[in-house]
Amino acid sequence: MALFRLQVSLPDRPGSLGMLASAIGSAGADIRGLEVVKSENGTGYDDITVAVPGTDPSDLVEILNSIGGVEVLSVQPIVSE
Repeated sequence: MALFRLQVSLPDRPGSLGMLASAIGSAGADIRGLEVVKSENGTGYDDITVAVPGTDPSDLVEILNSIGGVEVLSVQPIVSE
């Protein structure tokens, strides 16, 4: 599994983060870290570290972007040292 840091925006309402976490799990990925960065104008911004099967997070990003109100803003690989 490869590690990636995703910056995402999502609706700032009850259940949004849970829905996002469920989608990550359904895609076969594992959440390794989560930071709630900020909330403004009804939108939450989070940094999520995920381990994805293989080395390509494209399928996960596509799944997350298909959730209403969710947008993956950036994807950065995390290189182990």
